[in-house]
Amino acid sequence: MNRFHFTIAAAAFFVVLVAFVAAPPDNARQQGSTPAQTIATAPSDVQKTNDAWVAKISKQIEGHEQEPAEKVFKNIQIPIFKQVPAGRFLNIMNHGYSHALGVTCTHCHVETDFASDDLRPKKAAREMAAMHLAINQQLAKMENLAPNPQGHFINCSTCHRGAVDPMAGSN
Repeated sequence: MNRFHFTIAAAAFFVVLVAFVAAPPDNARQQGSTPAQTIATAPSDVQKTNDAWVAKISKQIEGHEQEPAEKVFKNIQIPIFKQVPAGRFLNIMNHGYSHALGVTCTHCHVETDFASDDLRPKKAAREMAAMHLAINQQLAKMENLAPNPQGHFINCSTCHRGAVDPMAGSN
């Protein structure tokens, strides 16, 4: 895989923005709260919640998993995600974005309208995606870095490492 394609693949795996309409999965609720209100403290709790969302949405898009995400979901604004197969797009959001920040889907998405742009974290994620792509484009141009067969690139985890605030825990 050449450097350009790898950079695009890395960007597609870790860049953000989807908008799909979905009701919350039944098992994502804790007594008296919704997933948006629930703060899961263990990474496994966060992943279980996100897996429940993905399962629910996967059922809704059944038969359309190989279609471009922009045809299946609403409000896809990041160009590299528009042609990604919808099924893969769900995996990018679940195992890329949410995992890199250690958050549930409803950190960025309005629980009753995933297409909504009402939440600040979703807008911030789009800005971070643009920054991420720009950094990877610069890295691809650098000639004096040590050779790396996979190319040089960053992703959300490079800075966030499972935390919303990349500066959390630093001195």
